[in-house]
Amino acid sequence: MASDGATIRHATREDVPTILSLIHELALYEKSSSSVHATEELLTKTLSHADSSAPDNFTPGYAKTFLLTAPEGDICGMALYFYNYSTWTGVPGVYLEDLFVQPAYRKRGYGKTLIKACAKEVVRIGGKRLEWSCLAWNNPSLEFYASLGAKKKDEWVGLRAEGEELLKLAE
Repeated sequence: MASDGATIRHATREDVPTILSLIHELALYEKSSSSVHATEELLTKTLSHADSSAPDNFTPGYAKTFLLTAPEGDICGMALYFYNYSTWTGVPGVYLEDLFVQPAYRKRGYGKTLIKACAKEVVRIGGKRLEWSCLAWNNPSLEFYASLGAKKKDEWVGLRAEGEELLKLAE
């Protein structure tokens, strides 16, 4: 729970439309709206959803989502994450794919609350690392992450294969 009465929980299947809406808002903020190809159908199929009657039970899926509800009752933020693994530590970790708090709800500690939930998940699974990426131009977020003690990994370069390149690589 956040300090002002906000609550955090894992998303259920019924939350998929809200998750998709938050993804679109994040993409707009990151100036990448045209890059979103996710649909409710895809998110329903690929995300792991908590069982509303037994919140510790999850459907099969590739990622989980924490949702943050403000005291006013609005879902105003999310942290979408998945598990990774470190060969050097020999234990799992969590990769935070997306963190988003709607602009009207920022500066209330909600981003920190969502990241803390992810950190608790790392500890719960016996992991050693919580990792995420941030766009180089996003100075407000970079400053926020630094205030939490996060360190930039300047010695690593992010790489990606997608589209035609991925298909060629898979041949």
